[in-house]
Amino acid sequence: MARAVLVAALCAAAPYASVTASARDFTLQDVPSLSAATPAVPKPGTILFTDHHDDEIADPKTGLIKFSDWARARPVQKRLLSPFPGYEEPILRMTVNGVTRSYKRKLHMYVAEARFALDRPPAAIDLARFVDLGTLKRMDPAIEHRAISPDDVVPNKDPKLSAHNPNRRWCESPTPVVCIQSRYRFEGKLPSAIMLLNKLRDSGKQIADHIAFQSELRVVPPEDIDQAAYAELTGISTPVAAALEQNIVHVNQVMQFGKLLAVLQPAPDDANRTVVGVFVALAVESDLFEKRKELENVPVLRNMVPAQVLAGNSSFNTGDSISAGLPSYARNRMKALAAMLAAD
Repeated sequence: MARAVLVAALCAAAPYASVTASARDFTLQDVPSLSAATPAVPKPGTILFTDHHDDEIADPKTGLIKFSDWARARPVQKRLLSPFPGYEEPILRMTVNGVTRSYKRKLHMYVAEARFALDRPPAAIDLARFVDLGTLKRMDPAIEHRAISPDDVVPNKDPKLSAHNPNRRWCESPTPVVCIQSRYRFEGKLPSAIMLLNKLRDSGKQIADHIAFQSELRVVPPEDIDQAAYAELTGISTPVAAALEQNIVHVNQVMQFGKLLAVLQPAPDDANRTVVGVFVALAVESDLFEKRKELENVPVLRNMVPAQVLAGNSSFNTGDSISAGLPSYARNRMKALAAMLAAD
């Protein structure tokens, strides 16, 4: 843990100008599907990107997909981009008038995929170098991070939580791993709007002006890489050389879980080049889509309907992070990660 904190401090002290400049060298090219992209390996400096917002199973207003539809239509994504392969929507218990009933908390998924190429072989890329707080800071400077221990991770302490991993404890791995507590305060007009909304509520749970979450960042152990499943996920047939993942396993509001997964494979036509497939999956609580009635009668808050804000279609969207909406957030993380790997 001391080593992780020392590395994080050194990274935080280093300037981010070179990474920012490198990010400008990458351009995003929207494609309907990575599997149908031609050529399969993009040209230097190009990131192929899709977030499936126009897919048949996606909500046309938000681009998000019901978790149940996602699991049915894309079982490999569900297996590899959930917190663990057997993950299911949370089962909650509620007592009303002395009667306790169980119900399923429905989720909607935002899933983005990207692919880019690097002009060196996978063996020349040391993913362990990126397992520190500085990596997350460079991907999104608006989010604050600090190192914590596995004992601090909420799902490690409560087996009843849906994100409790039955296979291992979070933040414990045979490969390099760092355990993180993160905090993001909404930007722009969102904090003021949230304050007004909380004042208008006579009772009930108050909305926080920030998102706090716990996660692990690790190199995926080779024994955890199912070569066939990963190849199906990335659409590239060459053997997976290495993978880096961030698992968000506890969030204070809005989301249930999140994952960023970066997969390195040799380019099919040139073993001295690397194809990187990057995936961002965020599970949003479906009841957010039912908040419209609460806001539509307050003129100043009409554009703060959560579904619109998440989709980046609100006048409240701002900045480059989560407040910009999930599509902008995912795009910026893809570009930042590409810049870091290219500059390594």
